[in-house]
Amino acid sequence: MSLLTFAVHAQGAAKAAPATPPGSGFVMDINTVLAIVAVLLLVVVAVLGITLKSAMELYKNNNVKEKKADIGSIARVISMVVGFVLLSVFTANAQTTNAATDAVFSNSNLLRYLLIFIIFMELVAIFAIIKWIRFFTGIEEFQTSKGHKGIMGLSFSNWWRRFNKIKPIKDEAEIDMGHSYDGIRELDNVLPPWFTWTFVGTIIFGLVYLWRFHASANPAPDQYQEYAHSVAQAKIKLDAYLASKGDAVDETNVVMLGGSEIEAGQKLYTANCVACHGGKGEGGVGPNLTDDYWIHGGSLGDIFKTIKVGVVEKGMQSWKDVFSATQIAQISSYIKSVHGTNPPGGKAPQGDAYKEDAAAPQTQAGDSTQAVTSAAPPTTDPAAAK
Repeated sequence: MSLLTFAVHAQGAAKAAPATPPGSGFVMDINTVLAIVAVLLLVVVAVLGITLKSAMELYKNNNVKEKKADIGSIARVISMVVGFVLLSVFTANAQTTNAATDAVFSNSNLLRYLLIFIIFMELVAIFAIIKWIRFFTGIEEFQTSKGHKGIMGLSFSNWWRRFNKIKPIKDEAEIDMGHSYDGIRELDNVLPPWFTWTFVGTIIFGLVYLWRFHASANPAPDQYQEYAHSVAQAKIKLDAYLASKGDAVDETNVVMLGGSEIEAGQKLYTANCVACHGGKGEGGVGPNLTDDYWIHGGSLGDIFKTIKVGVVEKGMQSWKDVFSATQIAQISSYIKSVHGTNPPGGKAPQGDAYKEDAAAPQTQAGDSTQAVTSAAPPTTDPAAAK
């Protein structure tokens, strides 16, 4: 998995990195370097894991049978800790690999933080495995018996025990609660200071959070306000993008086109819509587009929206990913232009009668040909609407 991740990273880095000037030599970006380090550290973790397994077997063989239950308990704890660390590493690697096909790799900083997290977890695994290898091989016990001293007269192991208030195995009888099940004994251990201070830290963080977001005179925005702000910012960016493309037409502002625009809409209609609505809008699988009856509304905006989002449950796809907004406006204008033509073989009315507003839909300025923009008042007899 890590090798695959490294390959993806290297490939992405090669694509993203600027061309190297001639004569400047081979240059790797920081993400590629971090990926290489992560792969090498994973190899080290694998080798140390094999060594730890052998050390545990050696420890079992060198100890009397009555201690095997304790050894088994220790082994289970180590397996859980190391397993958790390795699972975190492999999970992060898997997420990185899966993200290779997504936009996450367009964000170099996000990829960098993910690689740093992987390296950190691998270092934690390496230090934990080395500590247990020293314990099972008897190195720590040997150094202690020889009077080996570390910083300020204490070995690292003693510093670690004192910091976490850990009782040595030989002194566990002092905190034995007298309960045992399947070789697992209940000990009256105190909470490690790191756990206690982490818990205290969460309380302090909660108080600061409460004051910052709820009790201060000028509270920070909550998740709902941040969401509304993000949506507003996205809308501004979307409007600017659409304006830059000159394609900001939608169902709320579409206007009736004419002349060459309607001819363009007719070509699009003929190429994509005749199978369901007929060559002249008379209907077929789909409804008649020339009468006064409409299932989803007969205004220009309604027709635009129906084409854009489709009617999936009735077999009409969404065309917004096929046509541009301008093309949908052209098709909508063509459909409005054939209203009232009553072609032969027209399909029976479907939906509700629609009456055009008194004011005819606006026609795009600058086009010399006026489109048909008004509809005859609907009749009460659907058959007569043809």
